[in-house]
Amino acid sequence: MSQFFMHQKNDLVSEALQGALAATPYHNLSLLDVGPDIRVVVRSDWDKKQVALISGGGSGHEPAHVGFVGKGMLTAAVCGDIFASPSVEAVLSAIINVTGEQGCLLIVKNYTGDRLNFGLAAEKAKKLGFNVELVMVRDDIALPDNPQPRGIAGTALIHKVAGYAAASGKSLEEVAAAANEAIAATASLGLAFSSCHVPGDRRDERVKEGESELGMGIHGEPGITTLKTQDSREIVSLIAEKLAEHNPENKKTALLINNLGGFSELEMAVLAHEVLRSPLGKNVALLIGPATLVSALDMKGFSLSTLLLTDELAEALQAPVETSGWQPAFKPATPQTIKGEKAARQQSFAPSDNAQTAAVVAGICHTLTELEKELNQLDAKVGDGDTGSTFAAGATKILQQLEAKKLPLNEPESLLTLVGEELAIAMGGSSGVLMSIMFTAAGQKLEAGEELAQALSYGLERMQHYGGARPGHRTMIDALEPAFAVLVAGKGLKAAAQAAKEGAEKTAQMSKAQAGRSSYLNQESLNGVKDPGAYAVEQVFAALAGQP
Repeated sequence: MSQFFMHQKNDLVSEALQGALAATPYHNLSLLDVGPDIRVVVRSDWDKKQVALISGGGSGHEPAHVGFVGKGMLTAAVCGDIFASPSVEAVLSAIINVTGEQGCLLIVKNYTGDRLNFGLAAEKAKKLGFNVELVMVRDDIALPDNPQPRGIAGTALIHKVAGYAAASGKSLEEVAAAANEAIAATASLGLAFSSCHVPGDRRDERVKEGESELGMGIHGEPGITTLKTQDSREIVSLIAEKLAEHNPENKKTALLINNLGGFSELEMAVLAHEVLRSPLGKNVALLIGPATLVSALDMKGFSLSTLLLTDELAEALQAPVETSGWQPAFKPATPQTIKGEKAARQQSFAPSDNAQTAAVVAGICHTLTELEKELNQLDAKVGDGDTGSTFAAGATKILQQLEAKKLPLNEPESLLTLVGEELAIAMGGSSGVLMSIMFTAAGQKLEAGEELAQALSYGLERMQHYGGARPGHRTMIDALEPAFAVLVAGKGLKAAAQAAKEGAEKTAQMSKAQAGRSSYLNQESLNGVKDPGAYAVEQVFAALAGQP
């Protein structure tokens, strides 16, 4: 089954063009109305006073070529079906409708269908009296011995250079010369982790997991070699080395970092980092991207294009345009850091002794470490099986501090604050942060003069505020909340232990969890199983109350 966002395959390109015209920020594009099977996007503001620029080809390379139609770049884009060259009639229709006395330049990627169809249209236009020239982009260096190099992402650079020359009022011969100069100075190389998904077809899975293909074509054509890696540094090093061979004099370059459609923004940022730190990056005076300029549908890959700069080419690349697809060329920035003040991991506490407090801390920690296996087994039924290990990690850390006599045992407010900071680090994940919030907030209340029970209750309220869970949501709160409420009411630890036990037992009857990993499970998975966090609270209070 084809996994492609569309209604009808036959309408895909036409509907996409309608969307592109509606979404252009400059409101400067129109469809040429010359027949139902001809899809030509033209500048609405075109007056034929300058050299017209026409490009195009198969659809599926968006934003090329429609995204480059506008002031300062293309006059028209002729759109074929997915990866299929537009017809001679479509190209000829574009020529005769946008070309004035200054003539027209066709910019074609070096593929057989495009060469033939655009070439024949040019000859027919000449017979009709139009002044037409054609240039072919051949920037792909994947196959160095190929007499017909393919045109790929570097095509966008040629559009920009030629567009600037035409907008500057130069003659057709001068515009063609500027385009050819840029073509000769441009080299591109791409790499993909997977081919593209063509509407109606199954994806080609020839690239195995963990591998990549160097030089894969923008229609999914096989590349020159398969690499046994997807490591960013290894890949960029190889591509940079090959591109550097086309700049033996280490001239300043413009670098286009192009997304072939399937790379995430995160991966493209890594790509920019790797390229600019490579030897290739040392010569980059202008950067375009990272961005999608010439895609291959959803191909998971990228291409790098370099253009050897002259002052004139640099000026052309930086000139403003009114198109939706072009990305401004700019000087690469040097990453900067600003000296900041590091937040202290913990306050400075002086260790102190208190035998009663030490016994409480030791009792809690030993209980949790001894429960590790039991809690993990319980959590395996309703979660990811690590609750026991998480609690044991926090308890072990505090126990180590206790045995090393590093805890402020005689200062309850400082002790709770320190415990909160240690748990955030030792426990990891959301559990550690939640427990840290509770103890940190409780420590603040103690410091403000509150009683311990009220301070702990306040800490629990803060935990609920930030964590989102409430009583009845099948979490440790179902045991903590009633236990703390009993303590606030002035009752003893035995009553609190009983309340915690009853709260934990209720979780076994709750058919739906509304927080944590258990929230993804169905009722059958939860029935009769206590929440592991609530059970841990139950056992801690039982130990503190001296119950078996």
